[in-house]
Amino acid sequence: MRLQLILKRLTLALGLAALAGGAVGSEPPLPSPVVRVAAVGGLTLCGVWPELARRAELATGLHIDTVATAPKQEILPLFERGEADLLLIHGSDETFDLLARGIAAPLRAWAQNAHVIAGPPDDPAGVRQAGDGADALRRIALANAPLLSFRDPGSFAIVQRLWRVAGVRPGPQQQLPEDAWPRQRVLEAAARQRAYVVVGHIPIVFGRQPNPGYQVLLAGDPAMRRTYVVVEPGPRHPADAARRAPANQLADYLVSPNGQAALSAANQAVATPERPGPWIFPLPQSPASGAAVD
Repeated sequence: MRLQLILKRLTLALGLAALAGGAVGSEPPLPSPVVRVAAVGGLTLCGVWPELARRAELATGLHIDTVATAPKQEILPLFERGEADLLLIHGSDETFDLLARGIAAPLRAWAQNAHVIAGPPDDPAGVRQAGDGADALRRIALANAPLLSFRDPGSFAIVQRLWRVAGVRPGPQQQLPEDAWPRQRVLEAAARQRAYVVVGHIPIVFGRQPNPGYQVLLAGDPAMRRTYVVVEPGPRHPADAARRAPANQLADYLVSPNGQAALSAANQAVATPERPGPWIFPLPQSPASGAAVD
């Protein structure tokens, strides 16, 4: 009897200890730090940013809240007002202005997207046979074929760069004014003049630009890429220290070798036979860049 009593008391003590331990262990975990991100629309349109954000959450323990994905005119004010802690956008005069005013910290490049040359299916200048973008513009100039001057800043800058590389001065036919409104209707504007045009690869493939039968005639030239920067809060940004730290952590991850490898993997994860990509490229000096080839 005495042995049974001892065993009962021991069992009771162990049960109480287990209950006490369970009470401690059942406390809810601390919430993950939140990073409010505003991203330019193409990053989400192609599916890469949502997939990369998912991978970044697993790698960092952060919770990423994409508060907006829209054209730059819409997301820049969100960051400036403090409604976003991190901005993913092309490097531009606007981002340098944020830096100059102390709203943004020093900018860091983290990815690139591609531009392509689109044109009429019969391709009178033979752009399909061109080795790269500069060669394509040489062919357009030699054939005196029309080229639309798309007023998108990225497309315009790439065209000017290609003319310099080609060593060719464009004639009037290669500087046709563009009258598209809204800008997404640029292919229709080009078709009215049977003109070639340099546009972003993502909008034309994912249906953001109504397409009157135009085709992508040249793609895959690294010289036709544009760089995204990650914009972190500067000293005059409204975010407090509790919000700045997670934003800086996410930015560090995106530019790190692990983040660049995750970007390459995200491209592969969203690829389909119809839209194989890649769409958002790791930086050229990144080891992961070898996995992201047009």
